[in-house]
Amino acid sequence: MSRGITRRQVLASAALALPGLAGAQAWPARPIKLVVPFPPAGTTDHVSRLIATELGKALGQPVVVENKPGAGTVIGVDAVAKSAADGYSMVCVANSFCVNHTLVKNLPYDSLKDLRPVALMGLSEHVLVTHPGSGIQSLADLAKASRARPGSLSYASFGSGTSAHLAGEMLKAQMGLDIVHVPYKGQAPALNDLLGGQVTLMFGNWPEFRSHVQAGKLVALGMATARRSVYAPQIPTLAEQGVAVESNSWNGLLAPAGTPDALVQRLNAEVNRALETATVKEAFNKGGIASQAGTPEKFAGFIQSEITRYAQVIRQARITLDS
Repeated sequence: MSRGITRRQVLASAALALPGLAGAQAWPARPIKLVVPFPPAGTTDHVSRLIATELGKALGQPVVVENKPGAGTVIGVDAVAKSAADGYSMVCVANSFCVNHTLVKNLPYDSLKDLRPVALMGLSEHVLVTHPGSGIQSLADLAKASRARPGSLSYASFGSGTSAHLAGEMLKAQMGLDIVHVPYKGQAPALNDLLGGQVTLMFGNWPEFRSHVQAGKLVALGMATARRSVYAPQIPTLAEQGVAVESNSWNGLLAPAGTPDALVQRLNAEVNRALETATVKEAFNKGGIASQAGTPEKFAGFIQSEITRYAQVIRQARITLDS
C-alpha cells in the first residue's frame, strides 16, 4: 500500500466497486437508519446517538436514530433483521440480544444467521442499588429484610431477559432471597420508579446511577464487577461481600445478513474512528463507559461467547420470562 493511500480510502474504494449493488458508487446516497430497541434516555440510546453523530459526519449522510422498544428488544431487532441488506439499516443491541437467543422461544429471527456483527462500541459496569426508604444499607440488611418480609421486596429490570433481569435472578439464587421481579420497558422508567420507592432494588448502569448515588437519592449496595471499578473505587464489589454476581451492559451494532462485506468493513472502520474522537472519548470517560473498539470478527466471537455464558446462567438459575 502506498504511503499516500489510507485504510479508509481503500475501504471506501471497495464499497464503490461492489458488483451488482445498484447505486453503490453513491453509498451512502441517503440517510442511514439506526434502530435502538430501547426507550430514549438509557445508555444504549446515549451511545447510539453519540456514534450516529460521528458516523454522519464521516459518511456525509445523517444517521437517524429510531427508538423501537418492546418485547425485550425483539421488536426492534426483528425490524432490522427483515430490512434490506443494503447498508442503510443497523440496530444497536445490548446483552439482551444474546440472552434472547436462549430465553425467548420462537424468536422471529435467527440471532446468528439473520444479522451480522458490525462493531462493538462500549461497556458499562452495573451497580446494585436501593432507595433510601428501604432501610437497606448492605447485602446483610437485604437478606434480613427478605427473611422478615418474604415476597414483599421487589427488583426492577430493563425488561424480561435483560442483563439486569439475569443479575437479579442470580442474586436471588445465591442469597436465597424471596423477592419479586418487576420488568420495565427500559432502564429509564425502571429508575424513575426506583427513585419513587415503587420497587426495592435494581441492577443498572453506573453512568445513570452515579449522580443519584452521590446525591443520596439511591444507596449503592455493591458493584457487580470482578474487582473494584475505576469509575467507583469507593464502592465495594458484591464479590467482596460473598456474592459472586457480575453484570454489565454492552452495546454493539448489527446489520442485516447479506450486507456486503465492504460496507460492513467501512462502517466498522468509521465506528472505531468515532470512538477515538475527542467528543466520544470525553463523553465515555464522563459517563463511565469503557470503549470497546475492534473488528467485526472480534465482535462476532464476543457475541458467541455471550450467548454461551448466558445460556449457562439461564439453565442453572432456571430463569424464564415469567421469573
